[in-house]
Amino acid sequence: MTISEMIQSCRLPKEEAARGAEQRWDAIAKPLHGLGLLEDAVVKICAITGRTDCQLSPRAVVVFCADNGVVAQGVTQTGQEVTAIVAENMTRGEASICKMAALAGAEVFPVDMGMARKPACSGILDRRQGDGTNDFTKGPAMTRAQAENALRAGYDLARELAEKGCRLLAAGEMGIGNTTTSSAVASVLLGENPEILTGRGAGLSSEGLVRKTQAICQGITLNRPDPADPIDVLAKVGGFDLAAMAGFYLGASAAGVPVILDGFISLAAALAAARLNPRCLAAMVPSHCSGEPGTQRILRELRLTPPIQASLCLGEGTGAAAFMPLLDMAAAVYRGMPTFRDIQVEEYKPLV
Repeated sequence: MTISEMIQSCRLPKEEAARGAEQRWDAIAKPLHGLGLLEDAVVKICAITGRTDCQLSPRAVVVFCADNGVVAQGVTQTGQEVTAIVAENMTRGEASICKMAALAGAEVFPVDMGMARKPACSGILDRRQGDGTNDFTKGPAMTRAQAENALRAGYDLARELAEKGCRLLAAGEMGIGNTTTSSAVASVLLGENPEILTGRGAGLSSEGLVRKTQAICQGITLNRPDPADPIDVLAKVGGFDLAAMAGFYLGASAAGVPVILDGFISLAAALAAARLNPRCLAAMVPSHCSGEPGTQRILRELRLTPPIQASLCLGEGTGAAAFMPLLDMAAAVYRGMPTFRDIQVEEYKPLV
């Protein structure tokens, strides 16, 4: 399958399934739209799967791990060695996402997309595209071929998990410096000033924030990524993790499996995927609104409203995992509640 064929493989939602889910919600013996955005999420899940039973298990969180050369510009609080340490912790169930995913009933799959140091343990999927990206203040972060290969790796992983029976997916990331690459990608694709979209990431100082913004501006000016070509943007100022996540969202859409979005980094990748093929938005279920300044701007662009407003900024897919139990509760009501007819009560009528 060529890159073009891969991008064009995204599915359209099944409107009949969406209508069936809406009718089921309206028939349930409770106030109309009483579960708000949770009801909308169930309808969206039914539409992309083409089924009205809203089955949400088995489920998986894929964590794409990669390092970013722009860290050399002092844009982070910690060094690149942390990326591999956290990835290795995931194999032992000792990362935040592992604890949260276990409670949410999801399996965690860490993936090495290109960490600066190869992991010193087994249990991490090898999809390496290099020993971290290049410093984009000196030139492109990666070649176009690397960006396409990372995109394909993410796409293939989503399709493989779907073929193995996964009914709900989520993507997370681990990579020191990836709020910098995310801000750069979002700035180009949205045509916004990086100063508006760039935040402190994992606790950056005010001086560090200035360096971070300057590095992003320098990288964009030097490399001149084409906003009409998302792969070019990912290659020049993105990261291996972002490209893989964008491919993962395309793959989930092609497989007809709903995929829960996480925070700012996830949203930057989702924006790139949506610019490649807007149809993939039908598979994306938002979870939370993070504290990074660019988050709300991307959400508005994608016309997504996340149910959780908790100032989460941990990454790794933790916001997506936190949303899974809420989805389970909504699905339990959707599948198990009696209807107005069952209890012989007149149905609520929508206000006009």
